[in-house]
Amino acid sequence: MKIAKIQKKINLKQIILIFNLCILSLSACAPEARNEFVFSSPVPAVELTEVAILENVTPQPTRPAYLPGTLVEYKAQSGDTLPALAIHFNTSESEIRTANPIIPSDVTTLPPGFPMQIPIYYESIWSSSFQIVPDIAFVYGPRDVDFDIVSFVNSQPGWLKNIRDTVGEKTRSGAEVILYVSQLFSVSQKLILAILEYQTGALSNPEIPEEINGYLLSYQDPLHKGFAQQIVWLANYLNNTYYRWRDGTMTTYKHSDGRLERPDPWQNAATVSLQYYYSQIMNRDRYNLAISELGLLDTYTQYFSDPWQGDLTLIPGSFHQPEFIFPFAPGQTWAYTGGPHTAWGTGEPFSAVDFAPASAVGGCSPSEYDALAIADGVIVRTGPAYVVLDLDGDGDEKTGWNIFYLHLANQSFPKKGTQLKQGEQIGLPSCEGGTSTGTHVHIARKYNGEWILAGGPLAFDFEGWKVGSGKSAYSGTLEKNGIVLKACVCSDKSSQITAKGLIK
Repeated sequence: MKIAKIQKKINLKQIILIFNLCILSLSACAPEARNEFVFSSPVPAVELTEVAILENVTPQPTRPAYLPGTLVEYKAQSGDTLPALAIHFNTSESEIRTANPIIPSDVTTLPPGFPMQIPIYYESIWSSSFQIVPDIAFVYGPRDVDFDIVSFVNSQPGWLKNIRDTVGEKTRSGAEVILYVSQLFSVSQKLILAILEYQTGALSNPEIPEEINGYLLSYQDPLHKGFAQQIVWLANYLNNTYYRWRDGTMTTYKHSDGRLERPDPWQNAATVSLQYYYSQIMNRDRYNLAISELGLLDTYTQYFSDPWQGDLTLIPGSFHQPEFIFPFAPGQTWAYTGGPHTAWGTGEPFSAVDFAPASAVGGCSPSEYDALAIADGVIVRTGPAYVVLDLDGDGDEKTGWNIFYLHLANQSFPKKGTQLKQGEQIGLPSCEGGTSTGTHVHIARKYNGEWILAGGPLAFDFEGWKVGSGKSAYSGTLEKNGIVLKACVCSDKSSQITAKGLIK
């Protein structure tokens, strides 16, 4: 574990001081409460004291108290959009454009490394500017290609290889649980492993934690009790904040001790997600350590190399989706029943939309109308009522464009490996596969493992109809040439759309 490196940096004077403090106040060295973060290293407790370790953390420079509207230097990061940057810097999109007239009016994502000047409005509660991992190391994407998690975990001495749990109606090994959750939520296997190692010694400590069948990661909820459900919660929780930073809705948040913090404007989505996660389960000292260079990043680097080396581009600049048709046949009229809402799990990312055959709205009767492939691709993964269609032809959903279909009737969709042309049948809409108010199909997009938000600068586009975000999940619009349709499960006229297909 990372502690081996840190303890070498602690001088004898520090250790003697800490030892004396422990004698004077035994409660300071007493076992931690069960629900707090606890190091699981066999190194003597005195050498793990946060006070000593934190003295080796490089202090991050604080931001100056900028005068309102001060222009600051910023280089675009992969996935940046103007609306989100405006919120991060507490400014407006129009002010950014005025300061950077070179930016095209129809810009989607900004090219990584693109230099800008951004008017900033100071906040006194900005968090650390230290970046933990790049976004490309957060998603189940290019950095996970060719990574065999089962073999890797089995090669380590830690307890993870010796446990089993049930998830997805199947009993799996610890590594298989993580793979299953990583695929569904599209969160990196390596990142989850690093978090587990940092908090519990999952890869290095052979002793299985007492909390393995309870609340291993400190989230106490009967629906998320046990190892597998704690991993489900972790992936969902990390995604919530990652995509809230992407769309700009993550602003000020409260730590477990009640203090307020706002992510540093220069931060990246992955770091903001991890900062928020640790702010909820750790006290101040442990939080400061976890988000430093001696924290999670050090653990990740020991097992998987420096995540900041190599290509960091996850989402390219000036990004656009391929041409998509509606997921139903030309001439058919379906209802737009769900605007932007979660792709998988609960909360963010709002990457999915729903369509239902007009004749099936309001009930769960079998549909006679097939859902269609919205683009050419190959089926790379199937599961209970879902299919993943890979568009780039490499057969790997961790790279390029992938389309996720949910609520397809089991036994109605093609087998893994099936090549489909745009417009070919991909399955029958149903109520199968989780909660559903009626027969429909749920569709979401991923690129390089990142869920692409259904609304905003990279809005879903079906035959020229663009998705607009609503004020809440499932609300929203479809718009083309000034015509606006509103999402509604009622299937009224204002939510119905007739497919025409693409002219080739």
